Amino acid sequence: MSSRDPQQPSRTEAGSAVLWAPWRMQYIEEKKSPGCIFCVSPEEESLKEKLILRVTPDSRVMLNKYPYNNGHLMVAPHRHTAELAELSDPEFIDLMQEVRRAVEVLKVALQPQGINVGLNLGACAGAGVADHLHWHVVPRWTGDTNFMPVIGNVRVMPQHLFESYDRLRPYFVPPSSPAGRSSN
Repeated sequence: MSSRDPQQPSRTEAGSAVLWAPWRMQYIEEKKSPGCIFCVSPEEESLKEKLILRVTPDSRVMLNKYPYNNGHLMVAPHRHTAELAELSDPEFIDLMQEVRRAVEVLKVALQPQGINVGLNLGACAGAGVADHLHWHVVPRWTGDTNFMPVIGNVRVMPQHLFESYDRLRPYFVPPSSPAGRSSN
């Protein structure tokens, strides 16, 4: 048996450092909601809890619960479909208008140096929720990919999700619509 210095981080067989994060047990052990995250009813009283920033007749804009960066948004149709061809023209137009709005909101609210916009079609293409179309809108800054993910296999998020929500929500809510529901 080899002796290990308890002051040094433990390592896996592959040599990666182990980051102890006991607070993650709450997520691991919590009961997962059945169904699709994009199909939950956007009731006004639970918009923040569900991270929904805006609701239109055909789509929703929400924060990603597992973001690549703070301000990572997702735009999804209300209708549960994995196929672009199944979207009606009005649904597609609404989605693209909301993707455009999300980009503009991030530019103003967070002032990123760049933005990634993407759609992953299918699990092998990277879709975490493969059976419901959704676009990712991710603000980027020079240096946002630093040594932590590369060396430590850890992502550092500088802002809590609800802080991001509170910062972005006013940009998505038309003054005449407290629930964020809009036809424009």
